[in-house]
Amino acid sequence: MKSNESRSSSSCAACKFLKRRCTSNCQFAPYFRSDEPKKFANVHKVFGASNVIKILNEVPQDQREDTVNSLVYEAEVRLRDPVYGCIGAIASLQRKMVELQHDLMVTRAHLAYYEAKPRPSTSCSFLDYDPLNVNVPSVFVDTSLSGGFLDNFSQNSFGMDHSGSTNEFGQFPFP
Repeated sequence: MKSNESRSSSSCAACKFLKRRCTSNCQFAPYFRSDEPKKFANVHKVFGASNVIKILNEVPQDQREDTVNSLVYEAEVRLRDPVYGCIGAIASLQRKMVELQHDLMVTRAHLAYYEAKPRPSTSCSFLDYDPLNVNVPSVFVDTSLSGGFLDNFSQNSFGMDHSGSTNEFGQFPFP
């Protein structure tokens, strides 16, 4: 580099990857530092260097860093999941959110049921509690959603022996 240029002597990651000389007016230099070569390699593999320059030129200067961060994220996700990319990640998170909302709703229904249930006068009533045989009024449960944690828990394979005080492994079924 020439001595009158204000940049350091190392090339940016983009220029290193493209094997070209990094100039003082390099459009990639502010966003792809030399110590992050994988960042530009992923973006280049998915979008191409000329398309990244076109995108950056269309975006206002104050939004370019956010644009590059978005391109980097999209490229990384697209390389992990070439078919769906970010849409696959978003859909997965949305499915998880629906499942967690369902679990929360069922838990709230259980809580409301037990809060409304009259308290027994005996002090040892917890011995009668059977967590796998809970009858929740249908008013509290939305049956249109399924597949949550509580559904899987109630359909587990170890099964409680409801006739005695132990399950098939000889363990006392505490809640």
